Amino acid sequence: MPIFDLFSKRQKRLRGEVPEIFTYDEIPNGLRVKIVHILRDAIGEDEYGDNHKIKEVYEFIQKTLCREYGLFKLGDGYNDGYEEQVLNFLLQEQDNEKVIDVIELSFKYIDRIIREDKEYSYYAKPKLKPDDSINELNDRFKEEGIGYSFDGGEIIRVDSTYTHSEITKPTISLLWNRKFQGANEEYLKAHEHYRHGRNKECLTECLKAFESVMKTICKEKGWEFSERDTARKLIQICFQNELVPSFTQNQFTSLQNLLESGIPTIRNKLGGHGQGQTPQRVDDEMTRYGLNLTGTNIIFLIKQSGIE
Repeated sequence: MPIFDLFSKRQKRLRGEVPEIFTYDEIPNGLRVKIVHILRDAIGEDEYGDNHKIKEVYEFIQKTLCREYGLFKLGDGYNDGYEEQVLNFLLQEQDNEKVIDVIELSFKYIDRIIREDKEYSYYAKPKLKPDDSINELNDRFKEEGIGYSFDGGEIIRVDSTYTHSEITKPTISLLWNRKFQGANEEYLKAHEHYRHGRNKECLTECLKAFESVMKTICKEKGWEFSERDTARKLIQICFQNELVPSFTQNQFTSLQNLLESGIPTIRNKLGGHGQGQTPQRVDDEMTRYGLNLTGTNIIFLIKQSGIE
């Protein structure tokens, strides 16, 4: 369904009652209810309790969460079925990260299973297509000022709408190519670590993704390299083989310096070596910079390579 620009919404904007920055610590009750509506429209509504397609969806979500949490049931409802357990858990759970778990797992199923099931629409009669449901979820997050977005099959943290639209989404889109499967997994892991505040681990995965992209490019281009090559060596190989054309290479001197001293140095100094007696702290700003720099460089290298 389209999102309606209601009178009350317009009045809030006129009064300046709209979120100017993203928040991450709480999923409001109103947004949870809206997400339940999206899920019911995307999965279908089992009015008589006998639709096996719809039951399979909620059974998978319920059993997966219960296994991971070490539970037998979600919530306190003794006679609740799978659908009631999942949706009530989404509405009532106090742990924000577990709420995100339910949302992510549900939309993963929609994105990967329902999308590929050619018979699902016939039997379950969903009102929303997978893409439409994901788009509405992301629009609702943005509307409520919640700094999360479902992209690349996962919930990732969003710090800036511009950065997200110009760096994160294009990077994920390019890495969706199966040739970059390893880099895609590492880049998404970096976002997962960032969402949970594991900054050192985030930078480590950034470097892995960056190196994996260059190794894939070298392999596809037939350039000689070793699987043990570091980022610095791989950067040199890319420039030696004129990944940046020779006639423009002088203009990209600053880029080479950025690539050589950017992600590898950030990771090596802050996240990649022994920290000594006093534990090192990698702050959020430096981590965010490293994550965005990784995405920017990956986009540039893949675009230059023509491997899309």
